[in-house]
Amino acid sequence: RRRGRGWLFITTIAVAAAFTGALTTRAVTQGGFGPGYWHGPGFMRAPLSPAELEDRADRAIRHAVIELDASAEQQEKLRSITKAALKDLVPIRDKARAARERATALLSQPTLDRAAIEAFRVEQMALAEAASKRFAQAIADVSEVLTPEQRRKIAAHIEARRGYWKGWHRG
Repeated sequence: RRRGRGWLFITTIAVAAAFTGALTTRAVTQGGFGPGYWHGPGFMRAPLSPAELEDRADRAIRHAVIELDASAEQQEKLRSITKAALKDLVPIRDKARAARERATALLSQPTLDRAAIEAFRVEQMALAEAASKRFAQAIADVSEVLTPEQRRKIAAHIEARRGYWKGWHRG
């Protein structure tokens, strides 16, 4: 087993998580830091199109079913769950992206409008809630497709990678 495929396995199992995260943070929406942002593909490239997201998710699912020894039927179910989640989550991602511009406009006005800022906050919390609900639904749907043994494999894999991920978080 190749060492570098661990991230792909985790991404596949929690494919909805990756896309939900993409909705809420600039770094996850491929808008983070890196040299490619201004000059084409790279770490800071433009956000992935719906077709690119679907392609990456499909590729990740193909890798995960190998790791999980999943059936063709499970693969098809996982693929349809992912496509449905993407269909629902991509518009939320786009709204979150547009909201950053609105936030900048609100904060750069000559007179600060606290009521407008609060209304914006409430709107953004509702958007995050919608994304979170859809993500939870996708995770539950994926869990129903997998057997208890496959879910245990995922948990063991995540636990084994926990030390690696701790380095990314402070506190």
